[in-house]
Parts: sequence; structure tokens; C-alpha cells
Amino acid sequence: MEDYLTSLLNITRNLDYSNQHPLNYQITYQSVKLIFLLLIFVILLFPAPAFAHKLIPTDGSNTSIDSALQIPDPVVSWAMYEKLDGNILYYEFEAEKGERLHASIVIPKLDGLENFTPSLALIGPSFALDSIEMTKAKNNFPYTLPDGYNAIVFDYEGKLPSTESYEPFGQITYWERQEVNLNIQVDGTYYLSVYDSDNNAGKLAVAIGYVEDFSAGDFVTILPSAWLESRYFVNDYTTPVISMLIFFGILSGIGYLIYRKIKRKKIISEQ
Repeated sequence: MEDYLTSLLNITRNLDYSNQHPLNYQITYQSVKLIFLLLIFVILLFPAPAFAHKLIPTDGSNTSIDSALQIPDPVVSWAMYEKLDGNILYYEFEAEKGERLHASIVIPKLDGLENFTPSLALIGPSFALDSIEMTKAKNNFPYTLPDGYNAIVFDYEGKLPSTESYEPFGQITYWERQEVNLNIQVDGTYYLSVYDSDNNAGKLAVAIGYVEDFSAGDFVTILPSAWLESRYFVNDYTTPVISMLIFFGILSGIGYLIYRKIKRKKIISEQ
């Protein structure tokens, strides 16, 4: 990446500015350098999304099956930053026979959450779940389900504190919890739900899917917003403020140089 940016800067040095006033050339080159500094800052601020899930914003209102948060495609990697406090949260998705379902829970490494172990449940048509063979799943879902639906519950049964993992995009260290990996046997509407059977409160990230799917436009839309959400998720309110000050400072510098260039051209044209 550094070599690529250096090459681009060298190209700007070789551009033909012979017809420009020397001062205009200097301002133009300085503007280009500031633009590249801005690009470098954005690249460092929002690391490569190969390690990231697309974030789906939530407001905590998905507390029933009827108000479940919609997952557009369960194969694509999605993540939701959530908080439990005696409630249950639901997520709805459509799945086809033969598709692999991957879902997991991770807990941000924050004080007081070392022993936070919420449950993860898969809800679907009873005949569809009956055909899924799982060794660590349970049938002790404590909430009412619609007629014809059943749930299999996945609890974390490992050691505490659990294994840690670092997520580069959000710059967050997590404690890993349970994962679900299975093949869907029947086409249909399915739900995931998370809850804590002991009504403990805490933050968690719910992930579903395994295919990273980012477009170029995501770098200026979804990713910046997701990065800010990740900072608030771990109670980091300082880093976004500093980052925005630097960002707008660079923009202001570019704007000032452009203003000087326009003003200088006007003065020269009037002479």
C-alpha cells in the first residue's frame, strides 16, 4: 500500500505544469499531498474489511418474533451489537435446503462481562429442526413459540474467561462463546434468538454468515458508520472525536489551499 501511494505521488511530480504560474504549481502539489494524506488516514482508520462483518444497526426493539430483526442473507457475514438486560432478542432470515448456517456469540472484553454467557437459540419449523442432528444442543427454550415451531438451544459450556480474539476492523478484543455450524435441511423461515437464562445484563455481538461481501461504496457508507458504532459499543467515546478532528482538519487544509489558489489566479488575471 505504501509503495502504491508513493508511485501515485511520483506521477503527480511528473505532470506538466509548464503553463502554470510557479506559485500555482506549488499550491497544486501541496493540495495533492494533502489529499493523499487524507486517503492514508482513511485507510488506517478503516482497516481492510476482509476481517469484518457488515453491521446491521439495532435499536433493541426486536424483542419478539413479530418484531424480529431481518437478516437479508444468512450466508453473508453480518453482525449486530446488542445489550441484554432481562430481555430476549430475535433475528429472522430465510434459508434454503443445503445452505450452511454459521452463527456465533462473542462478548467484548469489558470489566464485569468475564462470566457473561448468554444462550443462542435456533428457531424453525418443528419438522425442519427434527432432522438436524446436534450433539450439544438442548430443547429447553424458556419462551413461548408459535404453533408448529420448535427451538434448539446452544449454551456456552467452555472455561471462563474464554479464549480471546482480536477483531482488527472494530479494534475490539472479544471473549469467544458458542458457535453454531450446521446445514439447513428444509427451505423455510428461521429465527435466531439470544437471551440470558439468569437475567444477567451485558453486551454481546451476534454474528451470522461466513461470506465477506463488501463493495467499493461500503468504504464511504457502511464501514465508517460501523467503525463509529464499534467505538460506542466498547464505551470508547474519545477516539471518534480525535479521529473526526483530524479528518476535518485535513479537509480544512485542502479547502484553504484551494481557496488560495483561486484567489491567486484572480489576482494574476487582474494584472
